[in-house]
Amino acid sequence: MTAFPTSGFLSEASDGLREMLSAQASEIALDKGETLFEQGDEGDALYAILQGTLEVSFLAMSGRKLTLTLMRPGEVFGEIALFDSGPRTATIAAAEPSQVLRVRRRDVMDQIRQHPDLAVDMVRLAGLRMRWMGSQLNEQVFLPMPIRLARKLLHLSELQDDPTERITLSQSELAEFVGATREAVSKTISIWKRDNVVEASRGGLMIQDFEALQELAESDLI
Repeated sequence: MTAFPTSGFLSEASDGLREMLSAQASEIALDKGETLFEQGDEGDALYAILQGTLEVSFLAMSGRKLTLTLMRPGEVFGEIALFDSGPRTATIAAAEPSQVLRVRRRDVMDQIRQHPDLAVDMVRLAGLRMRWMGSQLNEQVFLPMPIRLARKLLHLSELQDDPTERITLSQSELAEFVGATREAVSKTISIWKRDNVVEASRGGLMIQDFEALQELAESDLI
């Protein structure tokens, strides 16, 4: 039996709940480029990454595929499917040969019917997840766009093997990420370019002054 990671959604799970999930889990191997599930598919399982790297993407309103992030070993995702079998909001595919653990919703529900005390833990985890989603929504709604953009650029740089490499996203794609217009993003990047915080071109942009961008990203904490 392969134990579930103790990170992300399961960081606050009890030993009993984590043991139950591990007992119900099966391992899935993915080849590079293979899709685990697609945006719009019915959610039916929780997953954890054992090996490899998974790409999270979605189709924007323009019809373009946009990569949101890359997930690495230890990350847990798809937990909403344990509470609701609604459609997946993103596509998950293997960026390299990968291995994941899967726990199906029906198996978890069967175990909860047999061991009702596990339901208390599940409800608590659902509440924590809702709080996290609320904080993400507040950030998207209330934080100024430049702060959201600074945080996104720093996050994207961390996903690269070398953080100083060029981030190959257009300003339109960055605007989709931070929920802003292309014009607003372009204006902000122009200011940062003038101040030597970033270097921007048609091929994307590079962060030149990580310290300055970090200060911008944390400026709401002042």
